[in-house]
Amino acid sequence: MPDLESDHPLAAYGWDAGWAEAFAPHAAAGHEPARVVVELRRHYYAVITARGELLAECTGKFHHDAKRDPGAYPAVGDWVAVTPIAGAEGRAQLHALLPRRSRFVRQAAGGEQTQQIIAANIDTVFLVSGLDRNYNPKRIQRFLVAARDSGAKPVIVLNKADLHPDPESVREEIERLAPGVPVIVTSSHTRRGLKLLGGHAAPGVTLAFVGSSGVGKSSLINRLARDAELPTGEVREKDAKGRHTTTRRELVLAPSGALIIDTPGMRELQLWDADEAVEEAYADIVGIAARCRFSNCRHENEPGCAVRAALEDGTLPPERLASYRKLKAEQAAKAPSLKKPSAVASKPGWKQKAAERAAKPFRHRLHDED
Repeated sequence: MPDLESDHPLAAYGWDAGWAEAFAPHAAAGHEPARVVVELRRHYYAVITARGELLAECTGKFHHDAKRDPGAYPAVGDWVAVTPIAGAEGRAQLHALLPRRSRFVRQAAGGEQTQQIIAANIDTVFLVSGLDRNYNPKRIQRFLVAARDSGAKPVIVLNKADLHPDPESVREEIERLAPGVPVIVTSSHTRRGLKLLGGHAAPGVTLAFVGSSGVGKSSLINRLARDAELPTGEVREKDAKGRHTTTRRELVLAPSGALIIDTPGMRELQLWDADEAVEEAYADIVGIAARCRFSNCRHENEPGCAVRAALEDGTLPPERLASYRKLKAEQAAKAPSLKKPSAVASKPGWKQKAAERAAKPFRHRLHDED
């Protein structure tokens, strides 16, 4: 739980002594701290400040410094330095981005080798999968690798338990495939598992919900936040796909004091420079492989292969090894073209622990501005 500065106007949004220290140079330059609550188009952002919610636009200098690295632009959850624009009520200029403690990132859609920041400065990321035809263990493991790479604590959420005849068997399967990761079975209709989800919703803690379309992220958030404002949609019967009702990332303040980030459903999740995260997510396989007779064992026909022995005695599920091999091959293939973004904080920094929802009329004006 973050060490909040309870007397600061932004304490409810996660401001703490660590952020104050990181912001000191910007305060000396006359800027004000703000947290990004909505990411809009053309590098416009809704940010929450001590004076309320403002519409912030990146300055020309910020664009110049950040345009070489898409990951250097703010994302929902980021802390930034802003200056209100004199004579322009409700508007501000965005000057700088504070180093991130964590970030959930994927490779941008399409063939271009660039990263897309989904959400930043998250304490816990809920990886939501629906127990209907959306259920896919390999997809869950892929999302888990991205969560490990983010620096946030991953929790796997198996939603729509009311649509599955035996959700406990699925929970046991995922626990075997993702050892050591909490797995919660939920249903927004029957309220199953909501108390367990709520146990993570402490004041000042930032939670992010990610998953593919139609898994029920917004419905779960509405239950947690007791707020019917986040739009939800039904799922098409023919293919169990949602209507993509969440179209943008947004951070809201729940009555519990937790900060919740909803994200649009992802049709695909291509990992971004996550080789270390693959090793961490599959630490059991790495540990088993260390016991092989040969250090360069390919785990095929070599004598003394500990991995093959684990497969034969059932301690290592074959589908888990298959996923590990696929992800390792994927990372190896893209390694030559990947470049680490200079503006993103180093991994040791990510491991630091990270009011009512902003007025609706202003957000309506944001849409009009766009």
